[in-house]
Amino acid sequence: MDWKRRDRALLFVLLCGAAWSAGCTSSEAYRRSIDERDNQIRALREEKAALKRERQACLGEIDALGAQLAEANARVSAPVDASWAGDARLESLGIGYELRNGMAVITIPSSITFPSGRAELSREGEKALREVAAVLAASHGAGVYHIEGHTDTDPIRKSKFATNRDLSLARATAVLTFLVEACGVRDEQCVVVGYGQYRPLDGSGTAAGKGRDRRVEIVVHASAP
Repeated sequence: MDWKRRDRALLFVLLCGAAWSAGCTSSEAYRRSIDERDNQIRALREEKAALKRERQACLGEIDALGAQLAEANARVSAPVDASWAGDARLESLGIGYELRNGMAVITIPSSITFPSGRAELSREGEKALREVAAVLAASHGAGVYHIEGHTDTDPIRKSKFATNRDLSLARATAVLTFLVEACGVRDEQCVVVGYGQYRPLDGSGTAAGKGRDRRVEIVVHASAP
């Protein structure tokens, strides 16, 4: 029976060896896992530091660009020469021409330029804009023209435009297009804005007040040096 005892002993040794080998393998895998985790943590810390440096650089660029923009706006918004004193041709057409906040403002009522709810210039409107273009060329030829569309507060009902802002922008664009294509105004001199009902001239809510609010204004800014 000695051979049975020897077999049991051999089996015991083999089992112990297998267990020890498995234990060694498990420990090695655990160490590798710890090393990988440490490497990932180190990489993430380095990435965080790099992102922090990039953020600081971007903030510096934003501050610099903000200063440049403020300087440019100050140049563009400088008031024009106030030596002019209105224009009888525009007044005879019902077009306002005044100084406002140190800048020349030409106010063109929608009643003489556009049918209700539409953005196609009427013949009367085209005639009026030819006179406006002549005044711009004679008195403000080097200016920057902000062409601003305005409406009253009445909601859009029967029109292809979804909102008053859409209508005001379309009308301002129509004025720009006519001034550029028919009157020789340079496109690069112009800025187009649609304010909708948000900057009323009158704001009383009366029929007469709403008529004043419906307009296109050309605000003349001095050209940047």
